[in-house]
Amino acid sequence: MAHWLVKSEPSKWSWDQQVKAGAKGTHWNGVRNHLAKIHLMTMKLGEQVFFYHSNEGKEIVGVVEVIKLFYPDPSDLTGKFGMVDFRAVEPLKTPVTLARVKQTPSLAKMSLLTSARLSVQPVTDDEWKIICEMGGI
Repeated sequence: MAHWLVKSEPSKWSWDQQVKAGAKGTHWNGVRNHLAKIHLMTMKLGEQVFFYHSNEGKEIVGVVEVIKLFYPDPSDLTGKFGMVDFRAVEPLKTPVTLARVKQTPSLAKMSLLTSARLSVQPVTDDEWKIICEMGGI
C-alpha cells in the first residue's frame, strides 16, 4: 500500500475537526491541481495519509485513512475534480515540523520539500517510517 500526505490550513479544516468527524470521517474536497487530483485518484481503501497543517503551524500532526475512493467533488463546477473520504486514525505524539523535516538529510527528497505547494503528495515507505519515528508512533 502507498502512503500520502495531505495539507490543510487549520483555520479551514484542522486535525481537531478531522478527529471530531469520528469513524464516519469526512470528504477531502477543494483540490484544484491536476497532479493532486491524480494522487487522489490513485489512493486505495485503507491507505494511510499524513495530515499536515499548512501555513499555520507547518507540521505533520496526525494520520488519516482512506475510507472512500475518488468520487466527484460537487463544489467543482467544471466537473474535472473529485475527492476522497478520510477518517482520523491517530495523532502524532510529537508533531513533526517542517523545520525538522528540512533538518533531516534522509528526508531531503520528500515531496513536502521538493513540491512544497502541492496539497496531496506521495510519501515513500522510508519517509513514512522516519516521520512516524520522529512523531512517536
